[in-house]
Amino acid sequence: MKNKNIIILILILATAIFFRLWQLNQIPPGLYPDVAINGNDALETLRTHDFKLFYPENNGREGLFFWLISISFLIFGASVWSIKIVAAIIGILTVLGTYLVSKEIFKLANDKQLINKSEAIALIASFLIATSFWHTLFSRLGFRAIMLPFVLVFGFYFLFKGLRKGLEKKKNIMELIISGIFFGMGFYTYISYRLIVLLVPFVLLTWLLIYFKEKLQKKYWISITVYLIFIFITALPIGIYFLNNMQDFIGRAAPISVFASQNPVMEFLKSLIIHLGMFNVYGDANWRHNFSGSPMLPWPIGILFLIGIIYSIKEFILSIKNRNHNNLIVYLLLIGWFKVMLLPGALTTEGMPHALRVIGVIPVVYIFSAMGAVILFNLLSEKIKNKKILIVLSLTFLLITAGSEFKKYFFDWAGNPNVQGAFTVNYYDLGNYLNTLPDDVQKYVIINEGGVRVPYPDGLPMPAQTPMFIESTKYGKPRSTYLTRDQLDKINPDGKKTIIAPLIKDDGLFEDLKNRFPGKIEKVNNLYIYEINF
Repeated sequence: MKNKNIIILILILATAIFFRLWQLNQIPPGLYPDVAINGNDALETLRTHDFKLFYPENNGREGLFFWLISISFLIFGASVWSIKIVAAIIGILTVLGTYLVSKEIFKLANDKQLINKSEAIALIASFLIATSFWHTLFSRLGFRAIMLPFVLVFGFYFLFKGLRKGLEKKKNIMELIISGIFFGMGFYTYISYRLIVLLVPFVLLTWLLIYFKEKLQKKYWISITVYLIFIFITALPIGIYFLNNMQDFIGRAAPISVFASQNPVMEFLKSLIIHLGMFNVYGDANWRHNFSGSPMLPWPIGILFLIGIIYSIKEFILSIKNRNHNNLIVYLLLIGWFKVMLLPGALTTEGMPHALRVIGVIPVVYIFSAMGAVILFNLLSEKIKNKKILIVLSLTFLLITAGSEFKKYFFDWAGNPNVQGAFTVNYYDLGNYLNTLPDDVQKYVIINEGGVRVPYPDGLPMPAQTPMFIESTKYGKPRSTYLTRDQLDKINPDGKKTIIAPLIKDDGLFEDLKNRFPGKIEKVNNLYIYEINF
């Protein structure tokens, strides 16, 4: 049976690899500026050898993901694919972590309904996340947020494994050191991670009750001390940075927080309801994050999710009533994980519901769904006496769901014209066009789109990042001069052939250029450029 489960897990991981690597060069298309700046920062990091703890540009970003991109550039060379592959590998490892953490936490459960089902729950949960449209999409974008579920699954896996081994009076220090490193590392990943401090104390307190029951208080305090020390050591550098730069700690969260509204309580409740509905009713409307508006879970998985979470709430209440500490720690973790990682969305008022901000819930959502599948299987097994038929029906259901998610991502979503705009394909095409021009042609790029201004280069809006990175992949640095719409006076043809390329077609801009420099408008594929010849 053990070998059979290992084979199944290998097949699941192979599926996860396929979902995250197939056509990675083409899907998603283009290069969104928020991803491009990650690449530009990684290139600058390699050039200066300054591996920053925090990159304050573009509303502030924790540094770990950019260090990994830098390593990817060293191995594979600078390219869009080299950015995406980092996120893809992290996504694949998260599938493995989901299996490990699911199996580990349910080893503790004293639950008649789920007894001896930890392996089944772990395999189903890992399969669901492996084939998930939601997780697949974020595993292929190049956003640093993909690191959050990765850190959580491995952090909780090693924590629970270490504390369980401690109960069995086995050596457990290495697991707790690794867990502490993962939890400390989380502070270098994504802003939503910081809210995990609301959950961990309750988890540790519940473990304390279990250890006290077994009269292993000394073992508990040694274990937790090691765990907390390694969190502290790992997180200390970025903690010191934030103490000296409090504006970066608050950063993007302040202006979009419910606390910035006139009625924070009402705004929070509104946002919470919208985010709770994203799984089964109406999902993120942003094409970069979702198939606009569709629920984050396909409806059959959504039903299993509801079964799992309702069952968990019931068992959590019963575990308190019956003082069943083993069940309490299992369901406290699952429910607490879901609630705390939903808060980054519920506490904000922009872009509701927001699938990226709540990315930390993804593993636990699929664990709930796997629980729902096992509970439903148990119920059907009482009605259907032929277990082989029931197993075949269950496998067919899972395969159909996986096929549906595959089609949704690679054909329905990837083929939708709105996705081209969401990923600013025209900026990417402009960068590739600039790379085709000879060195003796003067090249000016006009940033006639709005966006957050970043220091490099020269305080230009964020859209400049995409063509700059594409130029850098071929020439090591941008060859073009980048200007805003109001900086046309800086254009100096100086008797040379000159190309002036705006990010988007702008008739007013072209009219202004005609009045300044004799030339002509050219269309190159979907780009409109102004060409000055001498």
